[in-house]
Amino acid sequence: MRVHPFADDPHAWSKLPAWWLGQENAPSADWRETAVLRSRVHLGALVAQLAGVADRDAAEALKGTLVGVPREALPPAGKDEYYWDDLIGLEVVNVRGERLGEVDSLIETGANDVLCVRAGDGRELLLPFVGTVVLDVDLAQKRIRVDWEADW
Repeated sequence: MRVHPFADDPHAWSKLPAWWLGQENAPSADWRETAVLRSRVHLGALVAQLAGVADRDAAEALKGTLVGVPREALPPAGKDEYYWDDLIGLEVVNVRGERLGEVDSLIETGANDVLCVRAGDGRELLLPFVGTVVLDVDLAQKRIRVDWEADW
């Protein structure tokens, strides 16, 4: 089966012995562990053979299924690297201490990732996740400090 990885290192997925399959917003108890018999990266996607997925029909039946792993199976993030899940919900403040909102989601673009920040009034601010904008990520304080104005 072909899997589109939402990760910056698809090769890391090919090294995992098992993946968990589930549906978006499903409780973790509904996800099922599935052994990876073999996998490789091909044209930017993963091509894998999973236990219990014996033919094309079985693979097509999984279309739209998400692939994940428990957090403890992931390697630790490197210096100045973050898992998107760690950024969701963090408060975003600018250099003047003005609260811009909270990280609602992220977008991957060809050039850089983008923080989607939901302001208190419901507006969405899109901030490039680059060093000139994102000055500090403090996971312990659950805060991101940015060089960005509220009215941009």
